[in-house]
Amino acid sequence: MQFRTLKDIVRLCEERSLTIAELMIEEQVKETGVSEQDVIQQMTDYYQVMKEAVERGITEDTVSRSGLTGGDARRVHDYMLSGDTSSGSDATRAMAYALAVSEVNASMGRIIATPTAGSCGIIPGVFVSSQERFGWDDTQMVQGLFAAGAIGYVIANNSSISGAEGGCQAEVGSAIGMAAGAVVEMRGGTPEQAMHAVGLALKNTLGLICDPVAGLVEIPCIVRNGLGAVNALAAADMGLAGVRSAIPSDEVVDVMLQVGRSMPSEHRETARGGLAQTPTGRKITEELRRRRQENKN
Repeated sequence: MQFRTLKDIVRLCEERSLTIAELMIEEQVKETGVSEQDVIQQMTDYYQVMKEAVERGITEDTVSRSGLTGGDARRVHDYMLSGDTSSGSDATRAMAYALAVSEVNASMGRIIATPTAGSCGIIPGVFVSSQERFGWDDTQMVQGLFAAGAIGYVIANNSSISGAEGGCQAEVGSAIGMAAGAVVEMRGGTPEQAMHAVGLALKNTLGLICDPVAGLVEIPCIVRNGLGAVNALAAADMGLAGVRSAIPSDEVVDVMLQVGRSMPSEHRETARGGLAQTPTGRKITEELRRRRQENKN
């Protein structure tokens, strides 16, 4: 790729009069040797999987194998339909859809890791709800995914998208930033506005630990996806409004890596700290171990 930083993306887009999506498509074609048509078709297929996961999570039983989670997406969706939400129907819909995809993941359904399975609900939640709201066609949504992919590429190569390496900020935080920047582009914002939205989003999740109860991608992961979708929309609105990240977004990415490295191992996906080690978290873990042992016997 010709870009390594978010600043590079802005510069190349301005120099070549391209959107972030167009730049990413060009670079991916060069990088892979795959035709533009095939590159776009693959992303189109990915988006179809995302939409199917949203639909399944809202309409079908998504109780996880552990029995710990499932059904919250439908609860939030039904609450949204009541028309009396505190955050507004648009944000609540995005939250419900993000929860839906995360619950599908926990119930061993098919999802697209964006950028990881632990953060798989945020981009679909934001994208599918925005598509319904603004009437965008799938072609525009696929363009948005390429924009999100360019942002994710920079974060992955300059920081981390792994909870085990950098905490939940690396997974959920990255997904929020990717979604926020993509929404800015899809709504007609400039590449510079999109990158400010990324920085604003990442700053809001700095230091977020990865503390899955019983080591499962369920508690608190699923709820963080739902709230992450709302955060992404807020960061996108800030970017579109002209709010700038006082700390350059690339520096925020660098700091995320530093913060992740400084986290104790207890807070990096080991289930040895945070919520996983609360009295209730330990009780849940022991109960699941007991059930597994009984099933073995």
